[in-house]
Amino acid sequence: MVDEARRIGVEALKALAHPLRVRIFSELTSYGPATASSLAARLGESSGSTSYHLRQLEKHGYVREDAERGNGRDRWWERVPGPIELAEATFASDPGAREAGDLVEREFIDNENRRFADYWSSRPQLPEEWVRSTQTGSAALRLTAAELEELGQEVWAVFERWRSRPADPAAQRVDLQFRGFPIVREDGRLETKEEGSR
Repeated sequence: MVDEARRIGVEALKALAHPLRVRIFSELTSYGPATASSLAARLGESSGSTSYHLRQLEKHGYVREDAERGNGRDRWWERVPGPIELAEATFASDPGAREAGDLVEREFIDNENRRFADYWSSRPQLPEEWVRSTQTGSAALRLTAAELEELGQEVWAVFERWRSRPADPAAQRVDLQFRGFPIVREDGRLETKEEGSR
């Protein structure tokens, strides 16, 4: 069963619009549950700072306490499961919504690029089967905006179907990244059918 994306409101979007909060959210997404202290060590922050930002993320429904972990002294946090949808809030007329959305998306992209760069630099030390199974590439297609949206929904449905499967005991965390966007010319305009290549 594919989870429907949870639509984020403007206030929740603004609450996420902090570089460290996006980084914490991304870390919990990629690496799973963690304590404020372990996140602080990974991100080069103080545990007081990560604790504060975790509570803000919890307040807006991005993370929750992982009740199955911890010992009363250490509080473990996990990302609330399921996809989130920022677009509706980003295009709201509320002042600052667009800027908040831009910051969040930029941070998500930076974190995705960082994770891929970490993988790429670690390849010599990784088992060969993982390096061989890695998927990279791109495809240039001719699509309308509606077709691009439809393609994106299909791709996310595949991601969600795989995410909802029971994990094999030998499974490792894998980062799947998908970006579909119009190609922009050097002058900042979209390529038109007449001006474009075949």
